[in-house]
Amino acid sequence: MLTSTTPEDLAAAGQDGTYRCWATAYPLHETSPIRLGSHEATSPRLALRWLRERARNVTDQLDMAYAQPGRYWLRDETEHERALAYLTTGTAYQLALQDENTRYVLVAYPPGATS
Repeated sequence: MLTSTTPEDLAAAGQDGTYRCWATAYPLHETSPIRLGSHEATSPRLALRWLRERARNVTDQLDMAYAQPGRYWLRDETEHERALAYLTTGTAYQLALQDENTRYVLVAYPPGATS
């Protein structure tokens, strides 16, 4: 699922030529998000690879019903090409997964992006 990034996440992205990637969990009844990891990639393809690895990690820990969208995304080569096109043209890409208690957001943000 493609969703928009928050203003805080956009402000955290850098302008130094690297693709910023991060994964965050937003528990339903908590006030603070939980950072699940971050990475700086040197290309859109490496940023997508990191997103795929993190999506696999999250999906592997979800119950079967909640894991299905993540498993589908992991096999969706057309969507991966769309993500690469977004990153290559300067647009952030975000994947959101969730279960009954938590929303997981994985983001790749290109250098110099304005949207």
